[in-house]
Amino acid sequence: MKSLYTLKTFRPAFTIIEILVSVIILSGSIVYVLKIHSQNHEQIVYISERNKLSLQDSLFLTDNVYKYHRERKAAYEVLQKYFKIKDLKSREILKKTSREFFIPEPVKIIPPDETGGFSALLDEIKMKDKYSSYYFHIKLQ
Repeated sequence: MKSLYTLKTFRPAFTIIEILVSVIILSGSIVYVLKIHSQNHEQIVYISERNKLSLQDSLFLTDNVYKYHRERKAAYEVLQKYFKIKDLKSREILKKTSREFFIPEPVKIIPPDETGGFSALLDEIKMKDKYSSYYFHIKLQ
C-alpha cells in the first residue's frame, strides 16, 4: 500500500556545523579588520594633534628661547616682549598655552682635517607637553 504522502527528497544544504564554522571565520576576520582600523585611527589622531601643536610651538621659538632651560613658560610671557597684546581674550588664550623647556648643551660638529669644510654648532630645543617636540638650530661657523 502506498502512502498518500510521498517522501520528499531533501536538496543538499549546509549543515549547522558548516554554518557555525563559517560564522567563526567571518567574525575572526571582522575583528582583525576592526583592530587594524582602530590602530590607524589612533595614529591619525596623534598626527593631527601633533600638527596643530606644532603651529603653537612656533610661538615659543624666539631668540631668547635658550634662557628658558627647565622652565615652564606661557606663550604670553614669551611674546609680551615682542608684541603689545591689548585684547583680553587673546591674552587669556596665550596664558593658557604653555610648554616646558629642556635645552641641553650645544654640540660642536667639526669636520675631519683631511676633508676640511665648515664646523657647526647644533642646539637642540625640547618642548614638553602632551605631544612633545624637538627643534634644532644649526649655526655654521
